[in-house]
Amino acid sequence: MNFERTEQRMTNEIMELLVTHFGGELSEEALDARIDLLHQALQLGRTSHAGQLRKSGDPYFIHPLRVAHLAARHWMDFASVKAAILHDVVEDTPVSLAEVKKRFGSEVARLVNGLTKASDANLSREALKAKTYRKQLLVAIEDVRVLCLKFWDRMDNLQTISALRPEKQSLIATETREVYVPLARHLGMGVVASELDALSLKVLYPRRYRRYASTLKALRQEMETPLRRVRSALFSAFEHEKIPVSLRDRWRPFSIAGAQSMRRGLSSLYTLEIQVDRTRDAYLALGVLHSLYAPIPGKLRDHLSTASQFGYQALKTTVQAGGQRLRVEITTRKLARFNESGVLAPGFEFRKSNFQALMRSLLEGEQAFDTDDLRLASASIQVFTPHGDSRTLPEGSSALDFAFDIHEELGLCASRARINGQTRLLKSRLMDGDQVEIERHDVPSVLPKWLEWAITPRARNAIRRYLRNRVKE
Repeated sequence: MNFERTEQRMTNEIMELLVTHFGGELSEEALDARIDLLHQALQLGRTSHAGQLRKSGDPYFIHPLRVAHLAARHWMDFASVKAAILHDVVEDTPVSLAEVKKRFGSEVARLVNGLTKASDANLSREALKAKTYRKQLLVAIEDVRVLCLKFWDRMDNLQTISALRPEKQSLIATETREVYVPLARHLGMGVVASELDALSLKVLYPRRYRRYASTLKALRQEMETPLRRVRSALFSAFEHEKIPVSLRDRWRPFSIAGAQSMRRGLSSLYTLEIQVDRTRDAYLALGVLHSLYAPIPGKLRDHLSTASQFGYQALKTTVQAGGQRLRVEITTRKLARFNESGVLAPGFEFRKSNFQALMRSLLEGEQAFDTDDLRLASASIQVFTPHGDSRTLPEGSSALDFAFDIHEELGLCASRARINGQTRLLKSRLMDGDQVEIERHDVPSVLPKWLEWAITPRARNAIRRYLRNRVKE
C-alpha cells in the first residue's frame, strides 16, 4: 500500500468534509484559522508517531487519520477531528496533555484526555480498565463527543484487529458489544451500533460469519437483475408523480439474528431505502409504492414522527414485488442523517438530561462499571404521567422504575401503580405510550425482591442504598 498517497487522500477528504459541513457558518478569517490549526495537529500527529508501527506493520499515524476521517464523515467539528488526530499522542508519545492544551486549546485537550487510558502502576489490568471507563463517562457527561470519538477509534481497531493474538481479539470484541454498542444505541446511532456489533461478532464467531457472508454474496448476485427492475419501476412511478427520491440498497450487517434468519430469503437480509425531501412526500411515496406492489398485511410501521425504540425514524413496510417479498423503508433526507449519525447529525434533538442521568447512575453503581445496566438502557420507551408529561425509560422498565424516575422518595414509598386506569403491581412491565400513576405509603416499604423488579440503574442503586442502611440500623 502507498501510505503517503493514502494519507494525502484522507487529509484532503477531511478538509473538504469540514469545510462543507461548517464553512458556511464561519467567517473567512475564522475558517482559515481553524484550517491552520488542523494542519498543525496533522503535523504534530505525524511527527509524534514517526517510526511507530502498528501490529499489522502499517505506519501508526494511519490509524488516527482514519479515526479523524470517520469523525469528519459523521458531522463532527474541527475540535473533534483535531482530537481524533491527536488521541494517542499523550498515551504513546512524549507529547503531554499540557502541550496539547497550550497549542490547541482546552476543548481539544478535554477530548484527548477522555480518550487517553487511565494509568496507575498499582492497579491491576481489570481495575485500570474500569478506571478508564469511569474517566470516559465523567468526560462524556459534559461532552458526549468523547464517546463518539471512541466509537470511531474502536471501529478502526476492529477493522484491523487480525494482527493481534486471538485472546486479545476476543477481549476487545466482547468489550465492544458490552459497552460501546449499547452506548451508541443510546445516542441514537443505530447504524454505528450495528456496524460495531457486526465487526465484533466477526471476531467472536468467524465460521458463522463466513457462512453468512457466503450466503449474502450468493443472494446479491441472484437478486441483482430483479432488484434493478424494481428500482426502475419505482423511479418511473415516482417521476410520474413528481416526487424526487433517492433509492439506496441496504444489506443487513452480520448479527446473531441475521444469521438465524438468513434462510428466510430476501426480506430478512435486504432493505430498500427510499429517501425523499419532506415528511409529506414520504406518505405520498408510500401510497405510490403500495399502488405498484401489494403490501403484506400487518407489516406497516409508522416511525416517521415518533422514533422506534432504537431511535430510528422511517415508514417501514413489506411488499410483494413479483416473486419476491421486499422490505422497504421510506424516510426524509434529514432523518436519514439522524438515523446514521444520531446525536452528531445537524438538528438532532438529543435528550442530554436523560443521558447525563444514565451516566451518573452507572458511576454510582455497586460495580466499577455495570455493563448489564448499560445494555438494558440502550432501547427506550416513552410513558406518561397523569398530567401528560412524558418520561423516557429503558425498554422493559417496570412501574417501580417509573416511580424512582419521578423521585427517589416516591419510589421508596411506592405501593401500587395505576397503568392506563387499571390497578397493577409495581413489578408490572410498561409498554410504549402507557400512562402511569403511582400510589404510595406514608413511609418507605422497600423489599429485597424489588431488586428483581427494577432494571434502571437509578432505581436499583436507590433500593440497594436503602436496604444497606436498614441492615446497618
